[in-house]
Amino acid sequence: MQSFFKPANMIEYGDEDFLMLSGIQHIAFCERQWALIHIEQQWDENVRTVEGHHFHEKVDDPFFTETRKDIVRFRSVQLASKKLGLFGRADVIEWQQVIENDKTTIELPGRAGKWKPVPIEYKKGKPKPDERDEVQLCAQAICLEEAHNIAVEKGALYYGETRHRHEIIFTGELRAKVTGYAKRMHKLFTQNITPPPVYKSHCRACSLYNICLPKSIAKGQSVNEYLNSML
Repeated sequence: MQSFFKPANMIEYGDEDFLMLSGIQHIAFCERQWALIHIEQQWDENVRTVEGHHFHEKVDDPFFTETRKDIVRFRSVQLASKKLGLFGRADVIEWQQVIENDKTTIELPGRAGKWKPVPIEYKKGKPKPDERDEVQLCAQAICLEEAHNIAVEKGALYYGETRHRHEIIFTGELRAKVTGYAKRMHKLFTQNITPPPVYKSHCRACSLYNICLPKSIAKGQSVNEYLNSML
């Protein structure tokens, strides 16, 4: 059966072309940050990244399943999308038992009734001023849609600092942004391009500030080229 969310003329990525889904939040924040991590393999830990790793330890057990009367939660769920060319995992997929029997629900093996998936992503801090968390969550939803041939209408972001769950609706506009970021990631990766630095106020909060050197590197240089020139 033709999937309702996949146009017949859509080009799919092969397994060898897949990029990390988590990278979509990096490119939404800064194209150079994404390229430094995913092309040049540069990384640096700061207090924020260490705290983030510690916060995620609670939801990174793929063998843990939480079951209530009308809710089943699976942790660290593997995901992939040939439409986006991305692979990764969701912190939590919460399946909610519902009355509806439509394009948003499926049957779960060994469980009665119809179930609707809600992807949930856990973040250490508080809501961001940009869309980086929302596009990551929406990319996970698109993966779920491909895997189960259903529509995923909404998800949630849980922030450790505010201890509050924020509902995210996967609008057409948000989905278009996800597709655009995914295409940009593949283009930069295929052409092996690291965009030049553009210093902004948020640069100081970036864990890669001392690697990126946005105030020091000449336009067009890679980090490795800059370091070689200094040596």
